[in-house]
Amino acid sequence: MPYYVYILQCADKTYYCGYTTNLQKRLLEHNESKKGAKYTQSRKPVVLKYNEKVNTLSQALKREYGIKRLSHKEKALLIDGTKDL
Repeated sequence: MPYYVYILQCADKTYYCGYTTNLQKRLLEHNESKKGAKYTQSRKPVVLKYNEKVNTLSQALKREYGIKRLSHKEKALLIDGTKDL
């Protein structure tokens, strides 16, 4: 089962990074239900800005951790495709 690591841009222009097996369902959860992350609850609407597919949960967790350690500027560069981080 593939996993997706994703970055959302919140209404306040901050970024949220997570992982899932169903990208569309997770995006709906963030925007329309209480199943979304606590961080995004007060920052709706959120927009999917970036995603990448990985093969295992372990890879997803490692990649999510790596992205979360990036600065806001570095995340923006990753989203724009100008830097491979």
